[in-house]
Amino acid sequence: MIIANGTILTPAGMERADVRIADGKIVETGDHLTGEAKFDASGAWVGPGLVDLHTHLREPGQQWKEDIESGRAAAAVGGFTTVVAMPNTDPPIDSGHVADHVRRSEGVEVIPAGCLTRDRAGRHLAHLDELWRSGVRLFTDDGDTVADAGLLRRAMEYIAQLGGVVAQHAEDPGLARGGHMHEGAVSSRLGIAGLPSAAEEVVIARDLRLVEVTGCRYHVQHVSTAGTVDLIRWAKTAGLDVTAEVTPHHLVFDDREVESMDPVFKMYPPLRTPDDVAAVIEGLRSGVIDCVATDHAPHSAHEKDVPFEEAPRGVIGLETAAGAVNEAVGLEAEAFFDRMADAPRRILGRTPHRLEVGAPADIVVFDPTAEWVAGPFRSRSENSPWRGRTIRGRVLLTVAGGAVVYQNEERKT
Repeated sequence: MIIANGTILTPAGMERADVRIADGKIVETGDHLTGEAKFDASGAWVGPGLVDLHTHLREPGQQWKEDIESGRAAAAVGGFTTVVAMPNTDPPIDSGHVADHVRRSEGVEVIPAGCLTRDRAGRHLAHLDELWRSGVRLFTDDGDTVADAGLLRRAMEYIAQLGGVVAQHAEDPGLARGGHMHEGAVSSRLGIAGLPSAAEEVVIARDLRLVEVTGCRYHVQHVSTAGTVDLIRWAKTAGLDVTAEVTPHHLVFDDREVESMDPVFKMYPPLRTPDDVAAVIEGLRSGVIDCVATDHAPHSAHEKDVPFEEAPRGVIGLETAAGAVNEAVGLEAEAFFDRMADAPRRILGRTPHRLEVGAPADIVVFDPTAEWVAGPFRSRSENSPWRGRTIRGRVLLTVAGGAVVYQNEERKT
């Protein structure tokens, strides 16, 4: 197959060239390559397949919302060739055999994250050595914070010895108890109990001190507040091994959306103020926030079709992430691929690749100017705040392991 007429990410930067793929690798680049199977990438960026560090695939235990195969299909539409599956499943991914069930290596790769604590209950460490042997490199109790600082310290010490990453869902349970949206002027006006910014920030401040003590690699999940951006900036200035992610929905929407009382705008962390949105956008642009992660969280229609305060948290995001980030942040091509592909690979301990001979054929073709209306989705769930909205920036082709796993119907080979 030849991807023709695109602007490709090479070791020297973005260059106009064609790319020939064979046997799962890039075998040739250059101008006007000849061959029968061509994909026209005119006007598009061609770069390494995107990587999502934060995907909820719901399998095992809640396959009516999403299963591994439907999640992989949604990832392919979004240009992702690798996703990290969160461990808050039923049963949770706290042991090696559950991690082995989730892992997929052909096509869109699925890498399981492992729990920090057994059953995600926050009382005893999970089977960390067993998870490590099963290929887990990122450990988190995502969906809950490890509130016991002593237990978290022991996990950090052990995982630091292994060389893995501790990822934290930062939500102080006491400060957040009973909250449904950001605590502020909008929540007061609506009469809805709020979650203060401090619920996120005090956990991260505590954890950064533990990073100093243990030397562990630490990753902040779904950053949402300006105060958190400041904490991460300080940690990096201090030389701590700290990374962070932000979701597309926290780059685009703010707490005023909740005035509609549409449960599609209920997620964790909650949508924050316009000032917080501006801070996380600048954090991503500057590199204080390393990468984008979708926090793709499917829920079925009957679960979300309830009053706002009764609805579960979470939105889907795999299929809309690239366009949403392109429109909201306006990154140049190299920065776009860094935040969406390279940085997540580095956090996983993998080496980013460029489109050159011998590189793996994990490739996305992305048109930053194409406009499209989001939906319907390949995910089993439809709980997207972008459904029916026009987005600027669209994935045209996704190649994973040398195989085409998604091709936009408007572009034919």
